[in-house]
Amino acid sequence: MHLDHTGIAVRDMQEAITFYTTVLGGTLVREYSNPTPGVASNIAVIAFEEEAHIELLTPTSPESPIARFLKQRGKGVHHIAYRVDDLDQAILEAKERGITFLEDTYRKTPLGRRLIYMDPRHSHGVITELCDYPEN
Repeated sequence: MHLDHTGIAVRDMQEAITFYTTVLGGTLVREYSNPTPGVASNIAVIAFEEEAHIELLTPTSPESPIARFLKQRGKGVHHIAYRVDDLDQAILEAKERGITFLEDTYRKTPLGRRLIYMDPRHSHGVITELCDYPEN
């Protein structure tokens, strides 16, 4: 398992992209929307090194978890994602250790990443994503 990305909730996508590319020197590698019910967000991927990147997240509907996060906590770090070799196996092993997951978050993104969020009570309040890229 290794760090895959950090998700950052933002209110103004273009302002955030400008900051992370101009001030911090990242490279915008892709922008896309995830219209999946319960997700509904625009995402911008900013790379800093070959394997280091962040995902800027802004909601596309008031029901989006990103919209709820912004309302409750304001802009900032939304989640930390860890890449695993096999998501299903990692979930099974974590469950054997008593870890629970937010089962309704299990999904595949339009870019082929499979992911699920752990219940944040196990990670000291940090929203933690496990993910893999089976098609890459």
